[in-house]
Amino acid sequence: MEQHRTRPPHDGTRRGTPPLPPQAARSGGARPAPHPAQKRPAARPAGVRQPGAPLAEGVRRLPNPRLTGLGGGLFCGAVMFVLGCLDDLLLGGSLTVYGVLFLPVCVLTAAWVRKGDLVTAPVVVPIAFAVGLLPVADGSGGVLGRLMGLVTALATQAGWLYGGTLIAGLIVTVRRIALMRRQTVRRRSEAPR
Repeated sequence: MEQHRTRPPHDGTRRGTPPLPPQAARSGGARPAPHPAQKRPAARPAGVRQPGAPLAEGVRRLPNPRLTGLGGGLFCGAVMFVLGCLDDLLLGGSLTVYGVLFLPVCVLTAAWVRKGDLVTAPVVVPIAFAVGLLPVADGSGGVLGRLMGLVTALATQAGWLYGGTLIAGLIVTVRRIALMRRQTVRRRSEAPR
């Protein structure tokens, strides 16, 4: 007995996704000629470097993770808690060392959070500061003593807290402005003339 097809033939694309561009389509191995505006720039000869190339190469070698807002908060909170434990273990809970270590964590959190979650970095940084203070804060006498030590440490180390939050806010603002400029340039270049 013969069965007839009830579904239309599948053309290789999913619903809601755009089809592949013509460059990706394989038509007998022939490649279409690139549009003049899409030609690649000529390769630099070997050994020729642009000014500032060592710095750019060094930056490219650094890890470049992209954290979600929740991931940035977990990263910042976990690192600050570990640093607080190490500070308490090795240095007896030096709040100044803890504050100094807080600043690079703020920079990394603000630099590694992805574009869509830029607003979260200045929010999670102060929370992580408080989480990391738990092992460092002086506290005796149970939960209330530990809570009082945490409040005292937050009050006396507010300068580090505000400084780290300000740094994260500035980095996020600069990244947001750069993102908006790139989007504006892209829109202008794609606009029909």
